[in-house]
Amino acid sequence: MNLDNFVLLNTESSGFLASLNDQVNLGDMIVTLLTFLLLLALLKKFAWGPLMGVMDKRAELIASEIETAEKNRMESEKMLAEQKAELKEASATAQSIVESARKQSETQSAEMIEAAREEVNRMKASAELEIATAKEKAVAAVREEFVSLSVLAASKVLEKEISEDDNRALIEETIVKAGEGR
Repeated sequence: MNLDNFVLLNTESSGFLASLNDQVNLGDMIVTLLTFLLLLALLKKFAWGPLMGVMDKRAELIASEIETAEKNRMESEKMLAEQKAELKEASATAQSIVESARKQSETQSAEMIEAAREEVNRMKASAELEIATAKEKAVAAVREEFVSLSVLAASKVLEKEISEDDNRALIEETIVKAGEGR
C-alpha cells in the first residue's frame, strides 16, 4: 500500500474498512504470523535460554557472594567479640597484677617499718645497757675514790694506824648503809 492510497482511504471515512479488507491479504497475514511465531521460538531457544542461563548463573554468583560476605561478617563479629573478651581479660589481669604489686609494696613497707622499729628498740636497749654499765662503773669509781679519801681522813683524825683492809671494810659498810637510807 502506498501513501497515496492511504490518504485516499483516510478521506473516505465510510468505506475505509471495506477498502482495508480488500487490500489486506489473508495469506500475508498468516505467513507474517507464522514467521513471528517461528522467530519467537528461535529467540526462545537460542537467545532467551542462554540469556536466562547467564542470568541464573549471575544470580547464583551474587547469592554465593552474599553468603560469603555474610559468613565473613559473622566471623569478623566473632573475632571482634573474642578480641574484646581477651582485652577485657588482659585488663583484669593487669589490674590484678597492679593490685598485687600495691599490696606487696604495702606489706614490704610495713615490714621495713617494723624492722626499723625493732632496730631502734634494740639500739635503745643497747644504749640503756651501756649507760647503766657506765653509771655502775662511775659509781664504783666514785666509791673507790670516796673510800680512799675516807681512809686518809680517818687515819689523820685518829692518828692511829688501822690496817687499811679493816678501814676499807668499815667505810664500805658505812656507804652501803648510807645507800640503803636513801
